Amino acid sequence: LGGVGGYAVEALARAGIGKLILIDFDRIDETNLNRQIIALHSTVGRLKTEVFEERIKDINPSLNIVALPIVYNREHDGTLDLYPIDFVIDAIDMVSSKLDIITYCFTRNMPIISCMGTANKMKPELMTISTAEKTSNCGLARVMRKELKKRGIVNCPVVFSPEQTIEPIQYEEDLGSVRRSVPGSISFVPPVAGMLLASYVIRNLIEK
Repeated sequence: LGGVGGYAVEALARAGIGKLILIDFDRIDETNLNRQIIALHSTVGRLKTEVFEERIKDINPSLNIVALPIVYNREHDGTLDLYPIDFVIDAIDMVSSKLDIITYCFTRNMPIISCMGTANKMKPELMTISTAEKTSNCGLARVMRKELKKRGIVNCPVVFSPEQTIEPIQYEEDLGSVRRSVPGSISFVPPVAGMLLASYVIRNLIEK
């Protein structure tokens, strides 16, 4: 439910989806204010699942919401009632959890689309839908390609940008030096990825 997933959820809710399962362990932080749709000074410190449940109910009171404030990983495969469902959107930023949810879906023939990295990108018009094998210029996608290949998973739909990443510069005021370590996200790139995820899901459901 971050900068990417949050916009995907809102788009799905406004498009008329009947049930949503929201999974995110995190709380809203001040560092989220630059890119996350639910991040406001009034919501800082609250669970993202809780805030989204309230927001979505205000958009569509009849929408059925299951809000789970947890970290998704393989340990939950036997305890979460995720099967059968119509579609899974992976907007997780942890590689291990991304691999777990994709593997879960592929072994059960459940449709899924996964988002690759959106940090250090400035051109939202380059965001596109492809498969993991065809990604480029994305550190997260590079790792995912390798790990998915190990697992024999092919043709996993993804949203990614072929844009060359920008090296972020973080200033340390006390030392007056420059280091390039903290990834940065701009306000207008992650939302576009989220909208592409939602559009892919809606279009595929309509085709069915």
